[in-house]
Amino acid sequence: MAEIPEVQPNAFTGFFQSPLGSSLAVGAGIALVLGIMAAVWMWGQKPDYRVLLSNYSDRDGGSIIESLQQMNIPYQYSEGGGAILVPAERVHDARLKLAAQGLPKGGNVGFELMENQKLGVSQFLEQVNFQRALEGELARSIDSIDSIQASRVHLAIPKPSVFVREKQFPTASVLLNLHAGRSLDQRQVSAIVHLVSSSVPELTPQNVTIVDQNGALLSSIDNLDDSHRLDPNQLKYVQDVQSGIVRRIESILSPIVGAGNMRAEAAVDVDFSRSEQAAETYKPENPAKRSEHSNESSSKDADKAGGIPGASSNQPPSAATTADKTAGIVNSQKESTVNYEIDKTIRYVQQPMGAIKRLTVAVVVNNKTEFIDGKPVTKPLTDAEKEQITGLVKEAMGYNKDRGDSLNVVNTAFNITPTEVLPEQPFWKQFATLDMAKTGAQYLLSGIVLLYLFFGVLRPMIKRVTAAPVVPAEVVDLEAEAEAEAIVETELETREALVENIEKDPLQSAKDMAKEDPQRVANVVKNWVGINE
Repeated sequence: MAEIPEVQPNAFTGFFQSPLGSSLAVGAGIALVLGIMAAVWMWGQKPDYRVLLSNYSDRDGGSIIESLQQMNIPYQYSEGGGAILVPAERVHDARLKLAAQGLPKGGNVGFELMENQKLGVSQFLEQVNFQRALEGELARSIDSIDSIQASRVHLAIPKPSVFVREKQFPTASVLLNLHAGRSLDQRQVSAIVHLVSSSVPELTPQNVTIVDQNGALLSSIDNLDDSHRLDPNQLKYVQDVQSGIVRRIESILSPIVGAGNMRAEAAVDVDFSRSEQAAETYKPENPAKRSEHSNESSSKDADKAGGIPGASSNQPPSAATTADKTAGIVNSQKESTVNYEIDKTIRYVQQPMGAIKRLTVAVVVNNKTEFIDGKPVTKPLTDAEKEQITGLVKEAMGYNKDRGDSLNVVNTAFNITPTEVLPEQPFWKQFATLDMAKTGAQYLLSGIVLLYLFFGVLRPMIKRVTAAPVVPAEVVDLEAEAEAEAIVETELETREALVENIEKDPLQSAKDMAKEDPQRVANVVKNWVGINE
């Protein structure tokens, strides 16, 4: 039989057929499989990305991306590029690190613009920078309101003039970009107006204009004085009073007619004027005595001397003459003064602001429902029941006839429109179910791929590396034949040596050989026994 010539491998094939090359190839395969398994695992464990920043300027966006790359934080863009997304577990960490770097700086510059002033800057440029800084600070303050996404403020500050007639007042315009689905109430608009007007000297609220992104005018510009302008706080007060009356009526009637069987509305006329009255009243028909003074005096001339000086005048008068004189010379005087005060009353009355001038309430009550033979039947209310409800409503609303309050209670059957019941969406069509199924399929597919790579590829490679090398059958037979020939040759040599020693000194030679190589002697003896058999 002709021998097949042995094919000599080249250097590359021989290297990989060698033990070292085979080990390297298996190791590279294991590393490749492990890499594929890691990629599949990462695909199955895709991180949840959250919004880091949105509505940023192009300059801030470039700086933020550069900082994220330096911090080795993965990022993505949302649809349309309006937001930067990072893994959910790193959102807060990234925000804090970006804030430490002063990012985002925002589209508006504030008073930090004044920190970089250079020497030799003109007064006009300083004024322009100050105005830009003030506009930026106002925009930042307005942006802090929840409903506002971004804002811009434009200030028109005139130059100061020494002439009073030529003096002009500053004006301001504010453009608001609101969040989707958000709106501002009148109180918030008024707050923004006062915020801007209070930040600029001599800027009045009438000179502040606020416009939203749709071009709608949010602030009303008029020349009315603040005393004639409707205050949002007053409107809210009226609404609170009306809603409070409605709640009290519904609370007292619901246990009687049942929930949903009545409707109530209230209109309140509130006097927000503040007035003071001073009254001074006189009552002349009821005078009061304030003081009284009287004076009375009398004098007599009997003891006085009279006549021509001389002897006759020095003589005592006769009795008749004396009596006549006594009767004619008595004088008396009496005076009396009485002061009266007219009754007067002075009254000061101060009317409180926010007093209710008139109250109007309308109540509609549904027909009552009775069960006859197990079937519901609706019936109108009786006069007694309507009177009872009217009395309760009057007490709840605080009815005052002298004030001109009005109450109207109507009993009628409610026309209840049946609500349209939308068909329930099947379970498998719901968004949560689809998202759950998508996530589950992703995990299942990644698990199947990982199991296949491990049990089908990686495990056999590991077994191949750790298993003993497989020797071909031909090589095994040649080795066994060589080993058998060596054993036979050894036995022959031992047998010849044993025979030669036995011929010289049989007993001593057998002992020495048994001590030196007992295994060989045993084998020879076994062969002898087998031959003899």
